[in-house]
Amino acid sequence: MPRGSILVVDDEIEIREGLEALLTSESFQVTLAETGEAGLQKLEDQPFDLMLLDVSLPDRNGLELLREIRRRDPQLSIILITAFGSIDMARAAFKGGAQDFITKPWSNDELIAQISLAIEGRRLRDENVQLKRALKQRYNFPNIIGKSDKMQAVFDLVTQVAPSRSTVLISGESGTGKEVIAKAIHSASTRADKAFIPINTGSIPVDLLESQLFGHVKGAFTSAVASKKGLFEVADQGTIFFDEISTIGPETQAKLLRVIQEREFMRLGGTETIKVDVRILAASNEDLSKLVREGRFREDLFHRLNVISLHLPPLRDRKEDIPLLVERFLGQFCTDNGKPPRVFTHGAMKLLMDYDWPGNVRELENVVERAVVLSTQEAMDADILPESVRTREIVRGVRLQLAEFLPPLPGQVGGPGTAPSLFEILEEVERRIIVDMLERTNWNQTEASERFQVPLSTLNQKIKRLGIETRRRSMPSRGATAFGEDPAEFAAGK
Repeated sequence: MPRGSILVVDDEIEIREGLEALLTSESFQVTLAETGEAGLQKLEDQPFDLMLLDVSLPDRNGLELLREIRRRDPQLSIILITAFGSIDMARAAFKGGAQDFITKPWSNDELIAQISLAIEGRRLRDENVQLKRALKQRYNFPNIIGKSDKMQAVFDLVTQVAPSRSTVLISGESGTGKEVIAKAIHSASTRADKAFIPINTGSIPVDLLESQLFGHVKGAFTSAVASKKGLFEVADQGTIFFDEISTIGPETQAKLLRVIQEREFMRLGGTETIKVDVRILAASNEDLSKLVREGRFREDLFHRLNVISLHLPPLRDRKEDIPLLVERFLGQFCTDNGKPPRVFTHGAMKLLMDYDWPGNVRELENVVERAVVLSTQEAMDADILPESVRTREIVRGVRLQLAEFLPPLPGQVGGPGTAPSLFEILEEVERRIIVDMLERTNWNQTEASERFQVPLSTLNQKIKRLGIETRRRSMPSRGATAFGEDPAEFAAGK
């Protein structure tokens, strides 16, 4: 099966034939054109995954042709071919919408790598567009990305509950997108043209929360110099979303229960009953049923909120959605920061896929934004990712190197004659990780402590306890540890 279809537009027959031979040998499907007009005709005849376009053509200027092609097919990946590589050329290429440019003569290996990366990016963009189109037609939720079975189940439930007026309790870890789902429910409801009011109860002091929710009359308290509507009045006929509802205090819980049951309330300091028609959505990253058992949340309010329960899976349980989320965030942050399109290399994407994402989608979004801001070229490699994402790979490498020293499991063949104790194994793991980090920071203990997110004094104590400084200076011979390997050699990759 072809790895992708490529259109080569170049007026030099040697270049065209050389590229055809190279790309065909790499299992690409190749079409040739010797002029700009011929290239445009080929594009009209059939779709391509990528175009190799010579800047100097006999009938058209390659940069002008690039802009015209980009207008016709904004998703087509284009790599410019030029004999004169310069900063001005790079700027013009990226401004015109090219993914990259190569200079003559080029390295075949580098060219194949560039082409593979560009085609992979094109396919990912196409998949994202098709998925969003399908989701919009089926659910009309353009801001939610996910093709995993677990997210499809969420979409199905959102579609079912959105038209009703029932209260929905959204659960899930921090960063899973609970407010995004709440907005989707509101947008697909009959209240979509009315107000959607989100309120993070955990960020508002207790003494101000009730005033925010129910409003107050003039003179209700010292600073109440005028009457003020609360959020329930503002959200009348619409939706109010309580994020971190577990943080609401007992007295406010009682008043919120009354609003849900009676659809009415009184402003602080007032005597007039105000009727409202508000749909309530709530979210919590804590287990409310557990809080009920502990006496920290009203059971009757819990049951009123938990009419329909919707759980959002953590990102580690739907990793097949990561490439689509990355593509979405890359497009967003490249646009926001005025940068040409960016893509992650295969190695960087593998780290993103392997990481467990304790901060969920929000953490992934922050990592992608950081990479885009710090990037200086289209292909972003693993070194642009934060240490937290790369640490897993470091630990995996340590574990693999330690495997040869561990005793075999029952039924396994081989293994050393005398296995180290569990304490020795753990100590050596800690030693090797610290040595690896010190090597990475050029033995700057302050920087290493910052990357480990521990106090410098703690790191110093560990270094002394493990004898790392002494071992580094004296460079002991092999066999100096229970594992028969010098950490200095380990850190050097020997």
